[in-house]
Amino acid sequence: MIRIAIIVVLVAVVLYTIVTYNRFQVLKNGAEATLGQIKVALKKRLDMISQLVNTVKSHARFEKETFEKVAALRSGIARAETPEEISQIERETRKIMGTINVAVESYPELKTSTIVLELTQAIQDMENEIARHRYTYNNIAQEINTKIDMFPSNLIASMFGFKKFSYLEFGEEINKTPDTTW
Repeated sequence: MIRIAIIVVLVAVVLYTIVTYNRFQVLKNGAEATLGQIKVALKKRLDMISQLVNTVKSHARFEKETFEKVAALRSGIARAETPEEISQIERETRKIMGTINVAVESYPELKTSTIVLELTQAIQDMENEIARHRYTYNNIAQEINTKIDMFPSNLIASMFGFKKFSYLEFGEEINKTPDTTW
């Protein structure tokens, strides 16, 4: 009778360990996949910003530095592996959008340009997609971090080396949508 009880307890512990380990793996893979989606969306948005810069440059005098920054951010996305690196790219991209907004404000004919309006709407749509992915990633990070903090799943996390995930934060500017309407 005691042997059966010990076997049942051991089986329960093994099953709990397997289920918990698999849940950690699912969460980890989900977080990594979501970060990948964010990187793709950031690259698409930078491509659109490049097109917008090319459109605006015909009317406004744009610094070479703006083009170089966009190119550097596009290549930086491929190398970005952590939420902190992705957040930095997001902050820099928002600064560039601010520069473009100032240029467009200075040229009334740009405000009514069909190409500019379409590109700014596409950029706004991409902003919304990035926000959705960010929300998903942060929810996954919160779930895995909570499991790492809670007993007894923290024992499994420790045993298999699972680490807490950083949240994807874009800073204060994320609370306001970039002004892409003129």
